[in-house]
Amino acid sequence: MTLPEAPPTSFEIRPPSGAEAPLARRAATLGARYRWITPKDQAFLVALYRSTREVELDRTPWQETEKQAFITMQFMAQHAHYQAHYPDALWLVIEQHNKAVGRLYLERWEREHRIIDIALLPQTRGKGLGSAILGDLLEEATRAQKSVSIHVEKANPAQTLYRRLGFITKEDKGVYDLMRWDLPADQVNTASY
Repeated sequence: MTLPEAPPTSFEIRPPSGAEAPLARRAATLGARYRWITPKDQAFLVALYRSTREVELDRTPWQETEKQAFITMQFMAQHAHYQAHYPDALWLVIEQHNKAVGRLYLERWEREHRIIDIALLPQTRGKGLGSAILGDLLEEATRAQKSVSIHVEKANPAQTLYRRLGFITKEDKGVYDLMRWDLPADQVNTASY
């Protein structure tokens, strides 16, 4: 992604699309639900984004103020890019026991659901919530007779989870792999094609 010359300074959010929130049967058993992001979520979303970049930040000689300025700039550029390129997406905060713990950005296309981004706070990772959310998304896609795809950084430990769930690398995008989960053959309803 190429950064804009002047990153956006306002946190603009597309209004709720009216589309239904993703299926949350498994996630709900862990106390999770979804809600649309609001301007009040900006600080949380920046902190969440930072939690996904801490390893990189630890390698820099920057002072804390420089790190935070960099993260805020990167988050705002990413947010503006997502908002511009995925006009019909769902922009959701993941809450667990009424506390914000992550984000899920999802676009539903005609033949595929694209997970634009999914992230959980570090203290929430590795406890089954990500698996539950992904299981729900795969179930929803199966019902809709669609594939599910996501871009995943090659060094992201979540690659193991995606592979375990049946995602395969479809395209090498440099730093990222485009991973896709396809309907199992016994789940394909040929009448819908």
